[in-house]
Parts: sequence; C-alpha cells; structure tokens
Amino acid sequence: MSGEAGPLTRALRSDLALVASMIAEGARVLDIGCEDGALLEALVREKSVVGRGLEISQTGVNASVRRGLSVVQGDADRDLDHYPDLSFDVVVLSQTLPATRAPDEVLKQLVRIGRCAIISFANFGYWPVRLHLLWRGRMPVTRALLLPWYATENIHLCTIRDFLDLTERLDIKVERAISLDSQKRPRQIVSQRYANIFGEMGLFLLKKG
Repeated sequence: MSGEAGPLTRALRSDLALVASMIAEGARVLDIGCEDGALLEALVREKSVVGRGLEISQTGVNASVRRGLSVVQGDADRDLDHYPDLSFDVVVLSQTLPATRAPDEVLKQLVRIGRCAIISFANFGYWPVRLHLLWRGRMPVTRALLLPWYATENIHLCTIRDFLDLTERLDIKVERAISLDSQKRPRQIVSQRYANIFGEMGLFLLKKG
C-alpha cells in the first residue's frame, strides 16, 4: 500500500481504489481498458505517475482525453505486442480480461510489458451466481455482472480458481491474491475454495515467473 488516498482515489469504484493503493508514487503505468480514465486521472494527479491508457471505445478515449490524459484507442487482443518489454512498472487490466478473445495470450503480454500487472475481474464462482444458475437455470445479472448474457462484452467468464489455474499453467507468479466480498471488503486469499465461493471479485498482482 502506498500513502493516504486523495479525493480522486476515494471517489473511485472500490476495486479501482484498491488498485490505486498498490501503485507507487511516480510509477510508469499503462491502464488497459481504462474506460473514462478515472483511475488513471487519480494516479496522475495524486501519485504523479507517468500514465498511459489503452481503450477500445471511442467514447472512453474521448472522456479520458477530456481529463487531460494520454489515452489511445486500441484492442488488448491485437495491440499489446506493439509495446516493448518492461516498458512500464505496472500494467493494469481491471474487469477487462473476460472481454478478451484470448485471455491467456493477454496475460502473457501483460507480464512482458510490465514489471508487474494488476488484474481484477468478477468471480463467476461467487455463491449467488451459483445459486442463480441452480434455481433459475439462467445466466445471472449481479452487481459485478451488470448486463444480461446477450448484451455483455464478457466472452470468457471465469472463477478465481480458473484464473489461478491459468497463471500456474503460464508460469506467472502471483505476488498478491485478494478477493472482495459483497461489501467490497478486501481479503487476502488464503483458501482458494473459500475465496471462490465468497469472493464477488478477484484482484491479483502478477509478475513473470
């Protein structure tokens, strides 16, 4: 954790505020799927990071540029190989991994580009999701999975255990593993089984193995 949160950081979504707390002052940061640039703006203004963003939607790029940020339009599945090895201290991918076509390739690119990567995503193993599928037999809509199945950008939904299995297969080192419960309270993941059932979201700090 790094310093006391400023007003922009405190106004962030809970998982983004946690991401911000894990980034050091003055770090070189690439935020992939940065949406409207809220996280990047907080980091630039309150932590003096050298921030860059990549966002697939033109609306998100325009909103980020209006904040005075250096953000370009691009696709995580196609454009990450343009970045040199270790060109950033931290690469952030918040709630974007399930929307990628090749999550395994994207993860490999993240730990190549950055000295570390911070990933967050909605946990499809969360108990209300399981219960919804069991009793209703339909894809759930929750606070972390906001859109119905036919409208969501997510194409590779996964659980915390799925994700940790993938990092092991790719020989990616998990430096920190955190789950966020329904109140967005962070807990260090000690038991994968417990976190996979009771964690609404997962957040991970990764490094190349």
